[in-house]
Amino acid sequence: MDNLTHSIVGAVLGQAGLKRTTGLASPALIIGANLPDVDAACFFWLEGTEHLAFRRGITHGPPALVLLPLILAGLLWGFDRWQTKRGIRPEGRLPVRFGWLYGLAFIGCLAHPALDWLNVYGIRLLEPFSSQWFYGDTLFIIDVWLWAVLIASVWWSRRREKAGADWVRPARVGIAVGLAYIGMNGLVSATHGYHSTSRQPGAAEISSPLPFLPFAREEISGSRNEWYYLHDSAEAWVPFVKPEDRCEWPDFTEARRTNTQLDAFLFWSRAPFATSAPDGSVILYDARFYDPRARGRFSVALPDVRCEELTLP
Repeated sequence: MDNLTHSIVGAVLGQAGLKRTTGLASPALIIGANLPDVDAACFFWLEGTEHLAFRRGITHGPPALVLLPLILAGLLWGFDRWQTKRGIRPEGRLPVRFGWLYGLAFIGCLAHPALDWLNVYGIRLLEPFSSQWFYGDTLFIIDVWLWAVLIASVWWSRRREKAGADWVRPARVGIAVGLAYIGMNGLVSATHGYHSTSRQPGAAEISSPLPFLPFAREEISGSRNEWYYLHDSAEAWVPFVKPEDRCEWPDFTEARRTNTQLDAFLFWSRAPFATSAPDGSVILYDARFYDPRARGRFSVALPDVRCEELTLP
């Protein structure tokens, strides 16, 4: 999910009562909820599609979820000690307990992969022990309705806190509503589209959430290089590109050894297919993120590979 969602989740967990456990509890939860995304620094040294094979991996796996909160707790504890020595520590701050800081940072970090799992992009939850991708297919990467629920609950809770009233209950209500919203979307994804007939027996099915439409789905069906979509109003599966623009799937065994862009894309891709570029070469796309107008981020161009006309059954 996007970092605003992660941050709000950390904030609402604090307002639900966890920030009463220790000083600097809210920073531990909010920063912890974003901490696995330190892998975004890879954009400084990786190019093209190489980031696809790096992101949502090692910093989202079990070892990182144990070590990153420990580092954060140490930094926050040290920050509190530094402020104390300089005489600038806020008087109203609760005593800082390292054990609680670590526990809250761990909760924040744990919430991060749980949310990332919910979309079609995928996450390698077991890295470095396994590089398997896991997909929740439940929410779009940016869900404005989840934003609305969580932001409203934090605002309501903070307002009641300033008024001296019960401020924990609004946040807990927001968490309950948010979980119910996620659960309903999960049910929609689990049951959506299976009434229709796939073009191929045994074809994979991806129920892809759409932005701004929480219970609408684009059904993606197929297997390698044979991917089709089905919208709610459609009655037949439609290929992502015209048949004349599609290519046979090349043998990439040797090319992957020398082309890091290609290797990264194929490692990440869940629904890959080959299309023809204007010059007759091959471009690979993924059906989950197909946008021919935005080539580069979720596609890889292969100028040295010629497009061979696809043989249709």
